[in-house]
Amino acid sequence: MSQTIIQVDAFTDKPFKGNPAAVCVLPKPADETWMQNVATEMNLSETAFLYRQEDGFNLRWFTPAAEVDLCGHATLGSARVLWEMGHLPPDAQARFHTRSGLLTAQRNGDWIEMNFPAEPETEAPAPSNLAAALGVKLKYVGKNRFDYLVEVDSEETVRAMQPNFSLLETITCRGVIVTSRANSPGYDFVSRFFAPGVGINEDPVTGSAHCCLGPFWASRLGKDSFTAYQASPRGGVVRVRLDGERVLLGGQAVIVLRGELV
Repeated sequence: MSQTIIQVDAFTDKPFKGNPAAVCVLPKPADETWMQNVATEMNLSETAFLYRQEDGFNLRWFTPAAEVDLCGHATLGSARVLWEMGHLPPDAQARFHTRSGLLTAQRNGDWIEMNFPAEPETEAPAPSNLAAALGVKLKYVGKNRFDYLVEVDSEETVRAMQPNFSLLETITCRGVIVTSRANSPGYDFVSRFFAPGVGINEDPVTGSAHCCLGPFWASRLGKDSFTAYQASPRGGVVRVRLDGERVLLGGQAVIVLRGELV
């Protein structure tokens, strides 16, 4: 039996921008090895697998190399697919049961708003090879349960970075978020995200990183609502709003491909 697979560009309103994710809506739970093989074959930063269960959908995310505990853009893509393909009515809330608990998504005009857990960092010593791996001066270093967060001096520094991915891969973490205040009009902060340890040298737009970036910039900018830009080559826009111990992430998503796994 064939399995439909759909590719969605997330955190953008234009095809071939933002972060591509593959989405498989399954009739029942699938073998873990098969899911990992599909994710490796797709070779996107994330492939999402979901199936209907009571009160929502079970959702898992796989990079080409490993399963991960939290992913924003593939959740955004999954919600878009559920509404587009008729698995949910257009005005229904999408409810996802995941390794990080219940996540929800709701349509708001042309945007989709997701409710995620906040993942604040705390100041941490920099690994000895972090500055060399990133090739920049570290203004601040913090860490949460997933990633290191590095603040640098300017948006220009963020955009110009050319990390040493082989060296970065030796650092024990899911990934490294690099951020600064934005100079570009219309944005509060910019970031990039590098995760060679889980098979992704640079992730184009990382929703889960903004679960850390939101609390970080709230403490520095004295506000709780932001428009952020992830300055990867593809680029993407994330709206971020803090709500206690939750972070509301807003984005757009475009379906670009439908295919069949045989």
